[in-house]
Amino acid sequence: MVNQSSQPGVLTMGHSTLSLEEFIDLLKTHSITSLIDVRSVPRSRHNPQFNGDTLPVALELASIRYTHATGLGGFRRAEPESPNMGWRNASFRGFADYMQTTEFAENLAILLELATHERVALMCAEAVPWRCHRSLIADALLVHGTPVEEIISKTRLQPHALTSFAKVDGMTINYPP
Repeated sequence: MVNQSSQPGVLTMGHSTLSLEEFIDLLKTHSITSLIDVRSVPRSRHNPQFNGDTLPVALELASIRYTHATGLGGFRRAEPESPNMGWRNASFRGFADYMQTTEFAENLAILLELATHERVALMCAEAVPWRCHRSLIADALLVHGTPVEEIISKTRLQPHALTSFAKVDGMTINYPP
């Protein structure tokens, strides 16, 4: 049974190959009021319905707020002496390194504040949550006391669990080997 709550909070999802109609229906089903696009570049060669010149207009017509959050976008370079060597994938390691920066902290603070009065969905392209950097953003939200659910389908939400090898010290997360 899906929780169709209209309570503020954060959910995550990937647009994958959904049609725009299916995508908006999914957002509406889960009572999303604000979509935060965490793609580095709001474009899709294979799914142009999710391009930055198309998606915001469609969401506005559906009464869903759109924000492209470049400060939460992926494709970050890993530091040579990264403390996050638990990530074998260099792009995840790079994003984990970026999570230690002031820029990330400032963008996360904006998201945390928004989630106190909006029902927010973080969106990237990848459908599978653990294959996307939004799972690292979800880890940071959990550490800050904000529960996160992953939209799996119209009828299923899955609570995000902290990455198994994450080490938390206060509000700092590292992913050691």
